[in-house]
Amino acid sequence: MISKKLVTGLINERIEELDNGLFIVELNISPANVIKVELDKYEGNVSVDDCIRVSRNVEHNLDREKDDFELSVSSAGLDKGLRVFPQYKKNIGRNVKVKLHEGGSIEGEMIDATEEQIVVQTSRKERIEGRKKKETIIEDHVLTMDKIKETKIVISFK
Repeated sequence: MISKKLVTGLINERIEELDNGLFIVELNISPANVIKVELDKYEGNVSVDDCIRVSRNVEHNLDREKDDFELSVSSAGLDKGLRVFPQYKKNIGRNVKVKLHEGGSIEGEMIDATEEQIVVQTSRKERIEGRKKKETIIEDHVLTMDKIKETKIVISFK
């Protein structure tokens, strides 16, 4: 079986060479040597060229005669949740939906992220006694990473 440490080293070698903010979100190697790599960028989006360059560095430095393998390099994509801290940091200011381990979810703007917690700001309209108009109530929810089951970016077409 191909070593995860070896593949990680080859990916990071190319990432450092490109120096454009790429980072590894996920790397899986199956017992059948199916290598799946997901990348993201600190700013902007992962290009097809980024994926090709990382893929080529891995492919050219592994010996198919020794270990046959299948390689897939892609961007993390919006359909999957946020999985590593740099993704949280990158998406500050975006609307997210956070599912909690204890059940329930919170949807709002992620206004801060550290390796230990995130802060999601929600707003709702509420009628306050003695007033005619509804007022906007803004609330900050501090959520520690151990309580978060999944965080997804909310895509809006407004």
